[in-house]
Amino acid sequence: MNTESSMKQLAFAPLMAALLLAGCATALPPLPQAAPVPAQFKEGARWTVAGPAEAQDRGEWWKAFRDPQLDRLVEQAGERSTALQEAAARLAQARALVRSARADRLPQVGVGASAVRQAGANTPQGATPGTLLQAGASLSWELDLFGRLSRAQQASVLDAQSREALLQSTRLLVQAEAAQLYLSLRALDAERALVRETVAAYDGTLRLTQRRHQAGDVAELDVVRVQAELAGTEADALALDRQRAQLEHALAVLVGESASAFSLEPAPWTSALPVIPAGVPGTVLARRPDVAAAQSALLAAQARVGVAQAAWFPDVALTADGGFASPELGDLFKWSARAWSIGALLSLPLFDGGRREAAVQSAQAQLDAQLAQYRGQLLEAFREVEDQLAALRLLDEQAKAQGRAVGSALRASAISETRYRNGLVSQLELLDARRSELRNRRQALQVRSAQYQATVGLIRAIGGGWEATAPAGQEGAERRFATAR
Repeated sequence: MNTESSMKQLAFAPLMAALLLAGCATALPPLPQAAPVPAQFKEGARWTVAGPAEAQDRGEWWKAFRDPQLDRLVEQAGERSTALQEAAARLAQARALVRSARADRLPQVGVGASAVRQAGANTPQGATPGTLLQAGASLSWELDLFGRLSRAQQASVLDAQSREALLQSTRLLVQAEAAQLYLSLRALDAERALVRETVAAYDGTLRLTQRRHQAGDVAELDVVRVQAELAGTEADALALDRQRAQLEHALAVLVGESASAFSLEPAPWTSALPVIPAGVPGTVLARRPDVAAAQSALLAAQARVGVAQAAWFPDVALTADGGFASPELGDLFKWSARAWSIGALLSLPLFDGGRREAAVQSAQAQLDAQLAQYRGQLLEAFREVEDQLAALRLLDEQAKAQGRAVGSALRASAISETRYRNGLVSQLELLDARRSELRNRRQALQVRSAQYQATVGLIRAIGGGWEATAPAGQEGAERRFATAR
């Protein structure tokens, strides 16, 4: 009896030693602060409240532009974009790794059978060849005493969260790019219409000048000057056609269609320009999916440091086998042929040439790299928001100044046209007025286009999730935004 008790104590000695060593395991130190977060952005005076919403839907913010064609293209890009399909596949892969890491913590059960023909001093038949048939089941379970498997699972979960946030970030990026390409294309349509209007005006001036030259009122030099202006403006129109074709092809790729089969007919630029609130808080960047992805990657790197540190502690596994073994197939499943075993395995490398230490240093270096990347992501996020806020403020002032310039240029061009037809001014003065009018009107269109681009850029910079609202009884008035909660 004493002998049996002593054997049981020896059998469980490795398990008791492992439990004793488990008390030596230490928790990971907390992460230092990644970067100082200002309470607000400097571009703005009033602030709205927006809680973290990195896991929430980004919202149908593009509908604030009130353009059905834009709505259709953005939704199509969200469904067919190859970049989104790739990001979704990466997320599915990360989730599969989570299930794999979770399975490592569960008992492993298997069944097997074998037939071995053997001979030798260690066999029952000695030198005479014999056959041993076996069939049974096995069970093994690694005891996660030091948190190696749990930290590995935690790291895989955080990786999946990072991939999910990157999918949201990719979706927001694709939607913003589709909106910006479409709005740029419509701005080019308006500019092309303006240039062609100028071409028609120059063509009328050329015919008038040719008649006056035939009547002997002006010299041939005046005719050549108008012809040069007409040809130069036609060249500008063709350059705009080339830019439009390139934008159309880029939009085709974004919505998942062939550039050869995709076309978007020219149309008037009727998109509304939303009005962004006076400001947003610095904490709104918690809603940015790329910032959330960087944070999850940082925490995953920290968990992997714990996995590497846990390699210094022993691995403990419980095993059990049960089944039948017999030299005769007919006797294999008889009760007398039963066999079973249970055990506890402890493994602790004493010398590995510095392999475990190198693994810890590698994991720590990866953690440092992820921390630097997270800090950089935060700083870049603040820069992008400040850029767009400053752009919107300055573009608003520029649009007002450019509007005054356009009004004056139109007035000057009309007066010069009348005076030239009455022979009171030279052709050079008329052409100068026309050039000034065209330049200012094109600049006004470009400023307006930049306002649309900056608006989309700001929505993207703060993580999307905006919903358009209009004051009651003011349908068609300027739009304002409210953060999604």
